[in-house]
Amino acid sequence: MQIGIAVFFPIVYNQPACPPNIVQDVISLKKVIAIGLVLVLLLALAACGQNGSTETQNNPQYNGKPETTAVNNAQTPETTSAAGNPSGGQTADAPALTGKLHLINPDDRDSSILRGVSVYGNRAGSTDFNSKIPATENIRCAFELNEYVGFIPDTDQTYGIKVWILKHREDQSSYETTQFADQMPGFANYCDLHFDTDEPERNYWGEFYLNPDDCEPGYYDFVFVYEGKAIATLLTRFYGQDELSEKTDEELANLK
Repeated sequence: MQIGIAVFFPIVYNQPACPPNIVQDVISLKKVIAIGLVLVLLLALAACGQNGSTETQNNPQYNGKPETTAVNNAQTPETTSAAGNPSGGQTADAPALTGKLHLINPDDRDSSILRGVSVYGNRAGSTDFNSKIPATENIRCAFELNEYVGFIPDTDQTYGIKVWILKHREDQSSYETTQFADQMPGFANYCDLHFDTDEPERNYWGEFYLNPDDCEPGYYDFVFVYEGKAIATLLTRFYGQDELSEKTDEELANLK
């Protein structure tokens, strides 16, 4: 039995599993197939690129530039006050300061109630600048937030006139039909004008200020009211704190 196996197996073991020429043919065939697949892939990619280019060029919105992701570059508008813009700045639609007192329906009321006014402050301008004679023109109308603002009216009354401070309204005629009361909504502040008979030499009538924590820089209307009805208005402009303190009288007068 051992002799039979010894004789049989050498015959089997000495023969190669596959002839060399067949192995080489298989390897060559694999190379050909691999090269063929690579060529097919390259042709497919080239065809896709040509189709994409044709579609882009046929697009009427194509401008020959690489497509990029749109970015919103619109500037965010600054927070503006109801009377103009930040820090009391003036925009294209902002009103111009004139320093004039606008009397409402002067022919329909007693002119002795209010003939003119002088307005002063305590943070900007010289003493002369803040002690003008009451009039209807060249009235100081630029102030700072947190500045005490006072009034000296030209009137025959000793009390009864109030000044309401409201954010500027485009429609000034609305004041003619407004009934002003102590609970008037939407006002920034108000001031009772009352002549101090105990100290007549002071010629003191009343003062107010706008708190920067509650009010914004910008344009405001001083509305002079008597018996609940508006009798005059003055356009004013309030700046941020310390924006006017270093300005000269001339610079203050030229503020618009």
